Amino acid sequence: MSRIKNIVARRIWDSRGMPTVEVEVLLENGTTGRGIAPAGASRGANEGWELRDGGTSFGGKDVLNAVAGVNTDIAQALKGMDVTDQQAADLRLIELDGTPNKSRLGANALIATSMAVLHAAANNAHMPLWRYLARGNSVQLPIPQIQIFGGGAHAGRRVDVQDFMVIATGAASFQQALEMTAEVYRHAGLIMQRRGTLMGVADEGGWWPAFAKNEDALDTLVEAIEAAGYVPGQDVSIALDIAASEFYADGKYKLALDETTLDSDGFAALLLQWLDQYPIVSIEDPLAEDDEQGLIAFTRQAGKKVQIVGDDYLVTDAARIKRAAALGACNAVLIKPNQIGTITETHAAVVAAQEAGFRTIVSARSGETEDTTIVHLATGWNAGQLKVGSFARSERMAKWNEGIRLETASDYALTFAGKAVLAGRRGH
Repeated sequence: MSRIKNIVARRIWDSRGMPTVEVEVLLENGTTGRGIAPAGASRGANEGWELRDGGTSFGGKDVLNAVAGVNTDIAQALKGMDVTDQQAADLRLIELDGTPNKSRLGANALIATSMAVLHAAANNAHMPLWRYLARGNSVQLPIPQIQIFGGGAHAGRRVDVQDFMVIATGAASFQQALEMTAEVYRHAGLIMQRRGTLMGVADEGGWWPAFAKNEDALDTLVEAIEAAGYVPGQDVSIALDIAASEFYADGKYKLALDETTLDSDGFAALLLQWLDQYPIVSIEDPLAEDDEQGLIAFTRQAGKKVQIVGDDYLVTDAARIKRAAALGACNAVLIKPNQIGTITETHAAVVAAQEAGFRTIVSARSGETEDTTIVHLATGWNAGQLKVGSFARSERMAKWNEGIRLETASDYALTFAGKAVLAGRRGH
């Protein structure tokens, strides 16, 4: 048994240059583990609460109170615990916080601590994290969802849809999926540069567009796939994160770029038209988190054709996933550890989804760091899919490069999940 000797938190900086929480766990035998909390720009109303200091420093986004909570309350509570008992450590964190949404100590403080405990346990076992998580089960490397154009809250709302992504459905390996995406990303940038519609790079590394309407992004994405030498819908397909809650109010969806306001049925009809017109295989948050009947109806209409992913609606919560499955809302879930606050609760969400027959996509946030934990979670838990943003910026590339390392490691022969996961049940 290896016990926790000390826990230290510090304030570091994320990819937007904003403060975040890093936690390091030290065991009695000298082994360490480290975790860093990411931060989202587009957040579900039922997510775990990030503890921020308020006031004027860094626009109220400082995390000194969260750091202090780890260095005092959390460090004292977890000292002496068996690092291999992740569930016990996480339950102690949950009880210590004592609020339904992690608002006393902060979900950012809790997830950084929980990940640090997990890394310390894997390091103590002398195992790569994914293998420690797999527990001897057969697992595969996930197929990537990679952003080409950023929109919504990630790009100053220049386009309404938040993420225009690609999935290399023709790829036979993780490395090949990245190679194919790299070419699509490059050609998309060249096309936009030539047309004068390239405004820079968005939060997650995708091109920041100046399109006249939302469908221009879809047309350009198809064009970029073809320019890269691939067949849309066969070699490379499209995935969307609509993030519909961001432009939903009073029962209406207001598309600012298209100067259109639609009710739930009208917006669903527009999305169904896109599904017919473009090679889309996955659509995330197609209706707002508060528009549950709209989500149920849309899943009934399109669920046999494409992957319908709940993010803001499900917020990595096992109970919400079970309820959605019973109602027939969504057929897939985005898994974001910081939404729920601990590794144990995150895993419970994955298990609930897999038992319901939902597909699972482990995801990064728009405010990220060099932490690569989610690559190992997606692999070790056999999630099947991984979404970390675009094919640029080091906080994104650190995660894609980690996947390459896992695929090419000589000690373990990990296979690639591929496009089959878009249609089938996952799990151990």
